[in-house]
Amino acid sequence: MVMDNIREISKTMKKDEKKVKQPEQKQTQQPGKEYLMNPEPEYKVRDSKDFFKGKTVLITGGDSGIGRAISVAFAHEGANIAIAYLNEHEDAKRTKELVEKEGSLCLVIPGDVGMEKHCQEIVEKTVEKFGTVDILINNAALQFPQKEITDISAEQLKRTFDVNIFSQFYMVSAALKYLKKGSSIINTASVTAYRGSPELLDYSATKGAIVAFTRSLSMSLMKKGIRVNAVAPGPIWTPLIPATFDKEKVSKFGSDSPMGRVGQPNEVASCYVFLASQGASYISGQVLHPNGGESVNT
Repeated sequence: MVMDNIREISKTMKKDEKKVKQPEQKQTQQPGKEYLMNPEPEYKVRDSKDFFKGKTVLITGGDSGIGRAISVAFAHEGANIAIAYLNEHEDAKRTKELVEKEGSLCLVIPGDVGMEKHCQEIVEKTVEKFGTVDILINNAALQFPQKEITDISAEQLKRTFDVNIFSQFYMVSAALKYLKKGSSIINTASVTAYRGSPELLDYSATKGAIVAFTRSLSMSLMKKGIRVNAVAPGPIWTPLIPATFDKEKVSKFGSDSPMGRVGQPNEVASCYVFLASQGASYISGQVLHPNGGESVNT
């Protein structure tokens, strides 16, 4: 049995090698002449015009902040939008209006993404409405600052992991049977995954897990032609900020970034559109860093 498995792996490797090999050739002069190459390198930028038209984008935490900006950005490109959110009904209603103003359809689905069954329902309702899921964006998150690790209760720890990282496993698992070659999964990480945050220990831990999840899932789904990437925003002005910090911290939020200001959700949303586009066809397992110029160990 083991030898049969090894032979099968060997066959697969040989098959994959055949796919990536170029015809044997050699040039004797540096830096080389392109017109002599076989095949010649592709130089024309792939046109993404109408690429998203008719596609379905499913976004968790899509009602406000970065999620709203992502929803509107993809709607502007012609995609239909499904947004999952907890209970922020007014925000979701406003986002739906903004999406429809762009000429796209929008489905809003309230509920707790920390529950596996609900994640399955989100996907099924989206498919029932639009027929498929082409792009999955795992963006929902919450955070509860604590001064010491001993202040983090087991309940808080579980809740943070349920929403921030377990939901991503649930959503991918539920959506996978509908995703196909050319589909994209994009996860929202955070700059805290790279530099840490002393008062957001559990939140930062989930964001680090998201980076590892993204890289591993990319390798797992590569054979299916599904690309997986992430975005790690820095200080961005979203409802999560006044819901997390006191008035003084909120007033100074983002001022310590290299650009000296907070970022806006629309300065982040373009990262998601790019990663899902044809322009990112050779990018998978990577993380983009819209963080106001902070250098991080990627």
